Amino acid sequence: MSFSTLALIMAIGLAGPLLAARKSWNIPVVLGELAAGIVFGATGFAIIDASEPTFTFLADVGFAVTMFVAGTHVPVRDPAVRSAIGKGAGRAALVGVLAAVLAVALAHVFDTGHAALYAVLLASSSAALILPIVDSLSLRGTSILEMTAQVAIADTACIVALPLVIDKDNAVRAAIGAVVVSLCAVALFFALRYLESSGLRKRVHKLSEDRKFAIELRVSLAILFALAAVATTSHVSIMLAGFAAGLAVAGVGEPRRVAKQLFAVNDGFLGPLFFVWLGAKIDLRELVDHPGYIGLGLALGIGAVAVHCVTRLLGQPLPLGALAATQLGVPIAAVTVGTQLNILQPGEPAAIILGALVTMAVAGLAGSLAVRRGLTKV
Repeated sequence: MSFSTLALIMAIGLAGPLLAARKSWNIPVVLGELAAGIVFGATGFAIIDASEPTFTFLADVGFAVTMFVAGTHVPVRDPAVRSAIGKGAGRAALVGVLAAVLAVALAHVFDTGHAALYAVLLASSSAALILPIVDSLSLRGTSILEMTAQVAIADTACIVALPLVIDKDNAVRAAIGAVVVSLCAVALFFALRYLESSGLRKRVHKLSEDRKFAIELRVSLAILFALAAVATTSHVSIMLAGFAAGLAVAGVGEPRRVAKQLFAVNDGFLGPLFFVWLGAKIDLRELVDHPGYIGLGLALGIGAVAVHCVTRLLGQPLPLGALAATQLGVPIAAVTVGTQLNILQPGEPAAIILGALVTMAVAGLAGSLAVRRGLTKV
């Protein structure tokens, strides 16, 4: 990793805003960043090495911050969202049941024996992708709040479930780790609420603003990285740490100044770096050597969209059902852990990534359709 490489990463990351600049296309920024990583990474010209340790660590930091920001974007204090939790949970449960049925069929057809893993993949929703898409397209209204609740529930459940199904030998350890991280997030919520109610947070905020110390941002990042350290020590994905920390902050209320500072850090540097790294890490050429898994990848992607769109029967607009199927962190974590444990068959990791890419492509179309249907109005 060098400054020239870092400059290249940031430069090609501009593909995101360049593709998203034309409003009529309604293309999420992250899709352009992913595409740039794919072109310059393992699948394309191989100019960027996603396995380089420093690049990987910076990407992990970006992932943690991205998930933290995604968690803070969940409007848990909004009474409308709290009232939407019931519908969101019901839709997430319906998707989970259908995903389990389809997963068994896929594992049988492709003879992999990974039904439980496929069930988690099919049922997952990526708050890290979906919430930025919602924000960038200015989607509003009750249906959006209900989808937000559904995504938050599904994402959290799948993040917790993934290590249990992919590393069955250490399922108990992973479960304990998830509980530990969750308890830390709950403790963080009560600590932040005390600081808010006591007035200490406001005094620190005034001092920081007057003296330009950025204390709140520094403390927020310190807490996030501490929780990420707990997660890695407990053999739990930093996805859970970042998202749980974000939810704790959202539960108390994120100061606007901190929100703007996090936006600058995440959207200006760490976020693009993470998504370019993610695209560079993907090696779709494995599917050329194992073409049979192309069908599995397409089935995972299309199947995820299909089971999520069934929520139309429960009153959810079809574009939002398709948008809720968007995957990111769970498939990447599945490939990473599965490869490390050597439990995935040759070509299967690329198939899992292909499935995620299908849902991302559908997300762009679904977001555009949601805008055309007037879901930008309250």
